[in-house]
Amino acid sequence: MDPQVVLHYGIPSAASILAFDQIQHLLAVGTLDGKIKVIGGDNIEGLLISPKPLPFKNLEFLQNQGFLASVSNDNEVQVWDLENRQIASTLQWESTITAFSVIYGTSYIYIGSEYGMVYILKFDSEDRKLQILPYYVPTNVIAEAVGMSSLDHVSVVRVLHQPCSEGNRLLIAYENGLLVLWDASEDRVVLVRGHTDLELKDNKMAGFSKEAKDELSDDTLEHKELEKEISSVCWASNDGSVVAVGYVDGDIMFWDISADAAAKNKQPKNLSTHAVKLQLSSGNRRLPVIVLHWSGNRSSNDYGGQLFIYGGDEIGSEEVLTILSLDWSSGIDSLKCVGRVDLTLNGSFADMVLLSSNSQTGSTNTMLFILTNPGQLHLYDSACLSTLMSQQENKTSVSGIQNPLIIPTLEPYMTTAKLFLVYEEGKSSRALSEIIIAAKNHAAQNQINMDIEWPLTGGVPSQLCNMKDYHVNQLYIAGYQDGSVWVWDATDHTLSLVYVLESEVKGVKIAGINGSISALDFCSDSSRLAIGNEYGLVRLYEMIKSSGETSLHIVTETKSEVHKLHQGDGPCCTAVFSLLNSAICTLKFASLGVRLAVGYECGRVAVFDIGTLSVLFLTDSVSDSSSPVISLDVKCLDICSSINFAEDSESEILNNPGKGVVFIMTKDAHIVAIDCASGNIVFNRSLDPKKELTALSMYIIDGDSFTELSSEKISLNSPQNNEAISETPEATTQSVSAVIEVEAVSSPEISYVIQRLSNSLLLLCCDSELSLYSMKSVVEGSNKSIRKVDLVQQCCWITTFKKNNCVCGLILLYQTGVIEIRSLPTLEVMGEISLQSILRWNFKTNMEKTVCSSTHGQIILVNGNETALISLLPYENELRIPESLPCLHDKVLAAVADTNGTAAGILGDIIKNIKGGKAQHSTNKAEVHMNYLAKLERLFSSPPFLKPFSTTAVQLDIDDIQIDEPLVVSSSQKSNTEKRAKGTDKEKLFEGATSNPTPRPKTAEEIKAKYRKPEDASAAAAQARDKLMERQQKLEKLSENTEELKSGAENFASMANELAKRMENRKWWHI
Repeated sequence: MDPQVVLHYGIPSAASILAFDQIQHLLAVGTLDGKIKVIGGDNIEGLLISPKPLPFKNLEFLQNQGFLASVSNDNEVQVWDLENRQIASTLQWESTITAFSVIYGTSYIYIGSEYGMVYILKFDSEDRKLQILPYYVPTNVIAEAVGMSSLDHVSVVRVLHQPCSEGNRLLIAYENGLLVLWDASEDRVVLVRGHTDLELKDNKMAGFSKEAKDELSDDTLEHKELEKEISSVCWASNDGSVVAVGYVDGDIMFWDISADAAAKNKQPKNLSTHAVKLQLSSGNRRLPVIVLHWSGNRSSNDYGGQLFIYGGDEIGSEEVLTILSLDWSSGIDSLKCVGRVDLTLNGSFADMVLLSSNSQTGSTNTMLFILTNPGQLHLYDSACLSTLMSQQENKTSVSGIQNPLIIPTLEPYMTTAKLFLVYEEGKSSRALSEIIIAAKNHAAQNQINMDIEWPLTGGVPSQLCNMKDYHVNQLYIAGYQDGSVWVWDATDHTLSLVYVLESEVKGVKIAGINGSISALDFCSDSSRLAIGNEYGLVRLYEMIKSSGETSLHIVTETKSEVHKLHQGDGPCCTAVFSLLNSAICTLKFASLGVRLAVGYECGRVAVFDIGTLSVLFLTDSVSDSSSPVISLDVKCLDICSSINFAEDSESEILNNPGKGVVFIMTKDAHIVAIDCASGNIVFNRSLDPKKELTALSMYIIDGDSFTELSSEKISLNSPQNNEAISETPEATTQSVSAVIEVEAVSSPEISYVIQRLSNSLLLLCCDSELSLYSMKSVVEGSNKSIRKVDLVQQCCWITTFKKNNCVCGLILLYQTGVIEIRSLPTLEVMGEISLQSILRWNFKTNMEKTVCSSTHGQIILVNGNETALISLLPYENELRIPESLPCLHDKVLAAVADTNGTAAGILGDIIKNIKGGKAQHSTNKAEVHMNYLAKLERLFSSPPFLKPFSTTAVQLDIDDIQIDEPLVVSSSQKSNTEKRAKGTDKEKLFEGATSNPTPRPKTAEEIKAKYRKPEDASAAAAQARDKLMERQQKLEKLSENTEELKSGAENFASMANELAKRMENRKWWHI
């Protein structure tokens, strides 16, 4: 076996976490059992399955790069290759990962641990490896800055890259309430905020409880407030000047960490103006603030926006998502709430993701995806959010737009499904393909004309569907509880909806027409579809509709009515048969769609003439117990006409293609054969009357493929040692020339069919055993089997598959969720796999009713919201995997985005003009982004405090030092020099020197003007001597300074060596 998940649709019920690629427009959904669902546009969906069935606690895209990063509960970092749908690299972290953040538009990742450490990872897409970079944030420096002895046992809750900080600043949120703004280029703490600051705050709390949502509270904080544990963090401004922090006690704090606030960091008296508290409820016991997301208003100059909150409400209250509209145009200390709405959720909250507005286009169409259990995804666009905010009620049940399901399984509820082949050589195949392609285009156009622009448009469709000579070769058809039937084109691997056939026929009322669908069959030769329901009605549709008015025939057991109708475009209903008030169990077309056999739950069988839309016959119950008919097979003259028949009546027989034999199996394992034209019984057998068996299916197999049965005995080495296998060697297949006596057969046509089938095998599949019989022996009345296998587990569904157009094996589905492959005719186990291992599914009741298969070993299964197509066999790659699968990463879009600098633009104007605070507009945004990446590479390629010096050397000559005039440094220059945050020793040493290091030759006029003096020659000589002495003194002083620098460098090198020796035996987590 070589199982592959070819198709997967629907959100898994265990979905728990979301991620969104802003450029590729892909949504990723992580689950609690180690699966990741990736959703794009054009019905493109993919499923990634981790080797370990563990929950994901972090999930983020490497934006526009075709990779997805995740962290599992066992702290394994995984990077997924979306193009190849596999893991590209993994890294097992030794400690617990408590914070995980990808720097937007890059392959750099922040990792926060339970020991307070922050590390940097980089994913190399060329080498496909995760690298731990040398840089880290030292906890001892932060502990010293905040006045704590150690941070070794304080977890990092969140690490956020500060926007518009030229890539060098990050905000670290610790579990104990500390907020630290760290500068990676200077390796220093820029700003500290924490619970100790709250003790100084008075009358600055903004109360946004449901009772008084627009008023400021006069309550004061207790001066002995305990540590406030942080639970969630998000930026509340586009420039990273304000951060919103959620706490375990239900509070929300807005902190001002702007440049002005950082400058006042050492002035405790002013800290109260830099924080504002929000409370969603006035209760004393509130839920933790689990999720915070911010959407800024571009029109408010970054002084307001909407805060999305899950949590913070009173314990025991209804589960809602709270949206606050906030404004602080007069300063953060004047923050006020201008609107609030509590959004009622459709199920329990799992996660949310905010699709930010595009800063490059000025778009304000903010969208919100909310994931609720079990596996429900809803979208709220800006218009819907604005409507919610304008309503006066606190709570609203206005629902967003549900994720459009490619294959609905629960609403409406799917009751049965089949996968049908469309034969290319069929006479109506070309016309059917053209109609289906037109219907697909019409359905796609209707989706484009939706009121809302669906944001998930990523991925590249399979190239096979763009072929000029496109031919529909498979249809997936499903019936539902409301009586509707949906039809998809299953040719390529993005199922495309073609038709939705409603249960009712416009203009005609038919009793029981809305019944749940119980059986389906499709005839490729005639392009006809038969639909049976629980009330015994059979609807007949022509997929290729003739132009003009159509007739609807309503046929009952006693009469037939004809109605002239205009049924519009698409398939038209030509007939409704209503004979019995008993559920339809099985349907089977025969004779190129001319005949339709119907099996009822009451044990009766009917055959319809589709050409005349009449009932040929309706039998009594074919078994004494009135057991339901669960399997039908029709063998007619048109199937058997290839044999050379020596009788004179051959031409007469072949001119009656509607004649043949209907083979019937009931649920109690009773086999009956009847004349397809008259309903007369050909034979009636109970193959194993001593056992009470529950039959599942029956198959008539051509015995010519199994000549080894008559030539040699086959070894039966089954992997299941406790499985009973019996063989009857003397019961072998017979030649075609053997003469078979058939009871109650009067027509030569029936004798002809039976004679042709004498070399065939009859496979009886039951829930506890498999039995293989010779058709000849069954017709003659023998119940001896050629092979019989007692199944160890309870089986619920069985089908056959082909190789080289010959049936060669069985696929079995057990109630334990095990899928098994067995060979024919030996019935040996060739391999097995479980639903749990390949899809992480558990078997559910009635799952077998929606299982279907193709003839080449692909099966489609339904579980909850999910639908999956699995290819089981390696011998024939009919699906052309993987080149035929849709691609989850659009390389063309990625290249265009890189060229236009889209990633850098969405990042929010990373490069800022420091003086004016305005964005530096670059003619080449891609170059700006590359410079940004290069800066990050320099920052993180060395450990803290060990960054290499600049390699640019300034060459100076001794004559370049000005000695003519004394060095004068103004007080302002001295003050500026002392305030410099960073400068090299050479700059300090040669401060005041000329900016041009290369000496310039002076002209004669300049020398005369400078050195010509009014004194005599002796005075000039004395002055020159003094100048030389002064030059000598300066050179000596310069030599002394050089020696001091040399000595200092040697001391630094000695100290570095000593430090290296002390640290070489210490682990990195002790640092």
